[in-house]
Amino acid sequence: MQTKYLNEGLVGNKYLKASFTRKGELLRLLYGSADYKQFIDIFHTGIKVNDSALIYLHDDINNSYSQEYIENTNILKTEIYNSYFKVRITQTDFVPINENVLIKKYIIKNENEIDLNINFLAYSKALTNVNNDTSGYTKNDALIQYNHDYSVCTFSRKEIYRTQVNGAINNFHTGIINGKDYIGMSSDSAINYDMNRIVPGEETTITLFVYVNENSKIDVLRIDDEIGRIKNLDVEALESETKNYWNNYVKQHDTLNINDRNVSEKVKAIYNRSILLFELLINEKTGGISAGIEVDENKTKCGRYSYCWPRDAAFITEAFDVVGMREYADKFYSEFCKMTQYDNGMWEQRFYTDGNLAPSWGYQIDETASVVFGAYAHYKTTRDKIFLKENLEMFEKAIMFLEKYIDDILQDINQMGYSYDLWEEFEGYSLYSISAIFAAFKSMIKIYQEVQDLYNDDNQKNEYILNQIEKLQNKSEEIKKYCDSTFYDNNRNSYVRNIIDRRIDMSILGSIVPFEMFSKDDIRVQNTINQINNTIRTYTGGYVRYENDGYMGGKNPWPIVTLWISWYYLETGDIEKALECFNFVVNSSSEHGFLGEQVDNETMKPCWVIGLTWSHAMYIITIQKLIERELI
Repeated sequence: MQTKYLNEGLVGNKYLKASFTRKGELLRLLYGSADYKQFIDIFHTGIKVNDSALIYLHDDINNSYSQEYIENTNILKTEIYNSYFKVRITQTDFVPINENVLIKKYIIKNENEIDLNINFLAYSKALTNVNNDTSGYTKNDALIQYNHDYSVCTFSRKEIYRTQVNGAINNFHTGIINGKDYIGMSSDSAINYDMNRIVPGEETTITLFVYVNENSKIDVLRIDDEIGRIKNLDVEALESETKNYWNNYVKQHDTLNINDRNVSEKVKAIYNRSILLFELLINEKTGGISAGIEVDENKTKCGRYSYCWPRDAAFITEAFDVVGMREYADKFYSEFCKMTQYDNGMWEQRFYTDGNLAPSWGYQIDETASVVFGAYAHYKTTRDKIFLKENLEMFEKAIMFLEKYIDDILQDINQMGYSYDLWEEFEGYSLYSISAIFAAFKSMIKIYQEVQDLYNDDNQKNEYILNQIEKLQNKSEEIKKYCDSTFYDNNRNSYVRNIIDRRIDMSILGSIVPFEMFSKDDIRVQNTINQINNTIRTYTGGYVRYENDGYMGGKNPWPIVTLWISWYYLETGDIEKALECFNFVVNSSSEHGFLGEQVDNETMKPCWVIGLTWSHAMYIITIQKLIERELI
């Protein structure tokens, strides 16, 4: 599979998503959920003008580009101007709300002084492997690329002029495709539409439909009726309906009234894009939340991204609650977490959003602790005691697992083995992970206190709750003492992330915000913040994760950690520094309002994963805290 790291645009509905480059190239087509299943290896479009070779729309030396979303929507518009032939193509990509088809509309305008004969071509290479062999055939003016389970169908209302289902890669760049076969075993095929002569000043339109079919629902041999139905859809009406849906969705979820406040357009753009992004990354059936659209299927630089981490979700669900997506937060805990919890009470590192276990490389104790902590944070918004009662057994199982782990540490017996840290690199005991357990215990105490009155007629349960509260209070104090004595380094005059490499790491902040194990007024905490600023703040004003970070070069600031310290500064009342960090993130967002996992110090633009759910969640949380302090 081709490597393609930057998803710079995203459109979709609850079941179908598509990602794009800033030049309008379709990178990924996902059906079912945001993390699975992906169908496209390469999808290229181009025009042949008169006797020219193919002019790729996404890549030509004479092309210039501009791209924007229709305001507050998931409708992406890319304008391509070819200065040699003076042809302007306006490409609009969107997925209707109630139709699982990617609509790609192209308006082609002749701005030359001579007539132009134009052919429009599309090349599609579908993903294939020995267990999922993909072939192609053309039928009734549609290119159908099929494997055992699915079919990807590309078609227009226009008649296909020429097709090539075998060896299309060899000819596509010439703009002349020829094939005698209507069916073949190749995973890549191409189609050609004759747009006829376009006179100066005239424009013509072609709309491509890219439709994913489940063969179990409609047999690939009998798909004609569905293709015919889609061809007859009113594209303009669907675009208008989609625009209105997303506009209303943003209004409905602008619970902080950001769009009515006197803030910059960039602040609004990131806020609105966060709302639009969240809806695309949720698994509607299970409540699972994807960390982002995948960037590295081949694992050339990482272990892949498009999975659901319970730890990330604890922050993301807090953001959901802020923007009025409480039903999604509730579903994550009440359904997704229930289906993914082990009998021993733990949660693994990560899952597919449908609840199946994803590839992992070791357990991380804070994943389990984060669920309990996050669930109580969600309750503080809803005040729904039935939510707590219905999930109480799940929380109790998690706490029992955490108790065993913390006893293992405090008694220094190491029977449960080491846990990976927040960044999934260090294996051992880390301050962040143990702070998360402290917070889980404190949250469980509050959960018990909230539900206690629901068991007034059950003396045995009431007595059990009181005993658990006392035990967890005592264990919390033990944890705090352990961390105080273990993770403060007098030589560095700072808390350190673990007892092995003793590096300065932004995750140390977890012990202060949000887990509140250490007081922000403690002189040792203040010393630690000084070390953080001296060690991991970059010259551009953002922060890396930890000193000598080696991931992806290790020099790029992360919006997550930069917003994290902004959060800390808000708690301490240092407004100037809080706003400096917040503004760094705002100013380094993408032109569409996306936040990345990292920011390139040279370009001050997002790099690596763009549209990272956790980054957007931290932005929403920070916005809320700024409003609470009347700073925006």
